[in-house]
Amino acid sequence: MNKYKVDTVPHLLCGGFTKDETENGLIDLQFLGIDNVLVLRGDARRGDASFVPTPNGHCYATDLLQQVVNMNNGVYLHEHYEGILKTDFCIGVAGYPEKHFEAPNLKTDFKYLKQKVDMGAGFIVTQMFFDNQKYFDFVNSCRAEGINVPIIPGLKPITTSKQLVNLSKTFHIDIPEALSDAIHDCKVEKDVKDIGIEWMIEQCKELVKFGAPVLHFYTMGNPGPTKRIAEAIF
Repeated sequence: MNKYKVDTVPHLLCGGFTKDETENGLIDLQFLGIDNVLVLRGDARRGDASFVPTPNGHCYATDLLQQVVNMNNGVYLHEHYEGILKTDFCIGVAGYPEKHFEAPNLKTDFKYLKQKVDMGAGFIVTQMFFDNQKYFDFVNSCRAEGINVPIIPGLKPITTSKQLVNLSKTFHIDIPEALSDAIHDCKVEKDVKDIGIEWMIEQCKELVKFGAPVLHFYTMGNPGPTKRIAEAIF
């Protein structure tokens, strides 16, 4: 952030952190001049059937969101902090164009998302998707529900044939038939990577044309494909 003048957005998780550790981490971030955070519940630990909260931690993203909002209002866990400093975090939350897998339906998903925005969330970052129509419908539905904060599309190019199954299974998302058919027809992994990147380039161009405020890439430790995509669209 200091070298390139690009805002950083640390991800805050419920899992693995106590409320005190979260507060201390937020104080450190504020001291460093980092004022954007993305608030997430986090996934279940490997081997657990469902999410298990950390002792003295938060159960839900709304609880973690409330802690950040409280600090923005100068309310801390311990009284001796109160009145000393109000933080100034812009808070992001997650959105799911294809519905969070634990939500019974999209209506319920929108209800909780609206609650987060009403509590003080300033932007939404979506789960990855490969069909832009799902994002367009999600944005339109959010607006209809009175959710008017920026909605940032989350994106990840498919780069290996295994991801065709793994991404769908892990993140509970659909892969368009045209994309899956093209990948199945590939003879070598390099062709899979090229097809995944080309698909994402076209996705990004359409999203920019639609008016997406910014594009968020899930690089997962592999920034090369994202670099190729960025060079092709900007």
